[in-house]
Amino acid sequence: MKSLELIIERIILSSRWILVAFYLGLVAALAVYAVSFAYKFWKVAINVFNFGEAEMILAMLGLIDAALVASLIVMVMISGYENFVSRFDEADDEVSFLGKLDAGSLKIKVASSIVAISSIHLLQVFLNANQYDNWKLALLTLIHIAFVVSALMLGVLEKLSKKDKADPGERPAL
Repeated sequence: MKSLELIIERIILSSRWILVAFYLGLVAALAVYAVSFAYKFWKVAINVFNFGEAEMILAMLGLIDAALVASLIVMVMISGYENFVSRFDEADDEVSFLGKLDAGSLKIKVASSIVAISSIHLLQVFLNANQYDNWKLALLTLIHIAFVVSALMLGVLEKLSKKDKADPGERPAL
């Protein structure tokens, strides 16, 4: 019976390598997104003298938004692989955050990135507020507030769980 248990444990532990397919898919998605970014950049570059100030700000916000999304993809790929599949052997010098992002920290970084992306999107909407009705503006603002509150709660919970691990006998004051 013990040998059956060992086989099952090895299968379960080995199944983490299936995640590699997802991370490779994210690499491909990042490459496709880079092409999309290049196209957006090209449209901005050829219209630099045609765009008004508001149009240029919107275009720049779109490029910043794309860069944040791409950074989020890279962060999830590298940290997810490092936390759930295998450690990178020789990349510690190249990527300073390797080994420093556990699953909880990764959740907070992802939530923070989503808040930043949502902020940029909301700013784009507000710069074109005349194209939206008040109900949609309120709804988009409420969604953004939900992202902010979720990120804050994740941060608080992570801090509380780290304090509990550091000193289990003492409860942190809120």
